[in-house]
Amino acid sequence: LQPIRTQNTMCCKKHAKLNSNCHFIFYIFFLYLHVKEQNKHMDGHRETDDMSEKTSPNKNLKSPQKGSKRLKTAPFKVTLLDSSEFEGETEKHSKGQTLMDMVCEHLNLLEKDYFGLTFADTDSQKNWLDPSKEIKKQMRNSPWHFAFAVKFYPPDPSQLMEDITRYYLCLQLRDDMLSGRLPCSFVTHALLGSYTVQAELGDYDQDDHGTDYVSDFRFASNQTRELEERVMELHRNYKGMTPAEAEMNFLENAKKLSMYGVDLHHAKDSEGIEIMLGVCANGLLIYRDRLRINRFAWPKILKISYKRSNFYIKIRPGEYEQFESTIGFKLPNHRAAKRLIDPLSWLEGFSFDGHQSKPNTSLCTASLGTVARATVMVTVALLVNLTYLLI
Repeated sequence: LQPIRTQNTMCCKKHAKLNSNCHFIFYIFFLYLHVKEQNKHMDGHRETDDMSEKTSPNKNLKSPQKGSKRLKTAPFKVTLLDSSEFEGETEKHSKGQTLMDMVCEHLNLLEKDYFGLTFADTDSQKNWLDPSKEIKKQMRNSPWHFAFAVKFYPPDPSQLMEDITRYYLCLQLRDDMLSGRLPCSFVTHALLGSYTVQAELGDYDQDDHGTDYVSDFRFASNQTRELEERVMELHRNYKGMTPAEAEMNFLENAKKLSMYGVDLHHAKDSEGIEIMLGVCANGLLIYRDRLRINRFAWPKILKISYKRSNFYIKIRPGEYEQFESTIGFKLPNHRAAKRLIDPLSWLEGFSFDGHQSKPNTSLCTASLGTVARATVMVTVALLVNLTYLLI
């Protein structure tokens, strides 16, 4: 009797397990049917809405007597790189990207990721408008006055796809040279100035240009007659050079300058010595008395952070080092630290092929149809397992 009782017990356990699997499979199957029915229901509503829009286009139109609620707008003014101004209005709760898109559309600019909008805060310090945040929260009570500028200087301007992008980069670099942000020698000023004249005026013509035709151009803050004469001398040799070629030659020489695309910030090192922190495409640069004393390339930097007015970088260990190291800098205040951390975090996610790196959101956009297909796959897999158990 004992073997028979054991065999019956085993059979009961097997049937109980089989019943449990069947119940789970039926639950999954009914879940699939429910999701499928929801999809049909949503499709039916969508078709009904589309048909109602087609048959009654004036359904949502309100009576003129009642009037419609208008969105609140705010005026803005953007100073462009050629010193002209672009004015308009945008919705009061617009984010920075909305305004940036409006400016780029006005300029017919497609490679927009290299550029940004700046504004002056209450301390007259330059800040970049964050495209992901509302404009009014960044401007507070200040008027919406911005300046269009280059945010990311490409290490190799020849990789830019469009001539108009190179043109605006040239305008930015001319302003950098004139303001002193991009220091140049006399020879470099003359060379870049001659390419500027060629791009703006074309080939030299004595009848049209005369002998003093570059005095209206501004190449340097301390521009001299000697510099203008050297510019004209070089310009006369560029016969046949197109404006696009002149701008490319301008950029190819400008990118070799040591301060090309470097955004400087005042700071102090751990010993309290005045230094300048430079942010550029190659990494974080350290200057003292206008001389570069150190450079941290982006691959060497593991982490950037700030706390109050202190700014920190965590450095990857070297070839003969075992542990990571953290270097700290003191900035004038916490707002200055934030102004430094923002471009650093943007550069960290920027690839200089003309596109801002974006997270892959494909896993976050699954539709009900995707869920239904996944349910079918699970159901099939469970049916195969059930068949194996029955065999």
